Amino acid sequence: MTRPIRVLVAKPGLDGHDRGAKVVAAALRDAGMEVIYTGLHQTPEMIASAAVQEDVDVVGLSILSGAHMTLFPRVRELLKAEGRGDILVTGGGIIPKEDMEKLQTLGVGKLFGPGTSTADLVQYIRDWFAQHEARRAQEV
Repeated sequence: MTRPIRVLVAKPGLDGHDRGAKVVAAALRDAGMEVIYTGLHQTPEMIASAAVQEDVDVVGLSILSGAHMTLFPRVRELLKAEGRGDILVTGGGIIPKEDMEKLQTLGVGKLFGPGTSTADLVQYIRDWFAQHEARRAQEV
């Protein structure tokens, strides 16, 4: 039996709309994952610090403010600086397709737009985790 996947869900920046983040957090919890929701108005530094302290596997950012090209890379950069570049940074919000592609070239995981099925997100995280754990096992 494998351990539960630990996911931190965060709302960075000034965006005050968190209904989608709460729906995602509930769906991940219902899928058997351990979920930490940090709430609104989190800085990238607060998010990275919480992710390291909580020893999560995944950080999911919900961004509706248009600051995705700054916030996703900043969280990745801070996690790498803490020696936790192995944490998947994924998320969603109002993000144009070309920005999603650019962010993925910068090391951000798959991003999801409005209307995405929570089942798709759950499956993506499970698949990523299985591959991540298989790589870890080979390294040991």
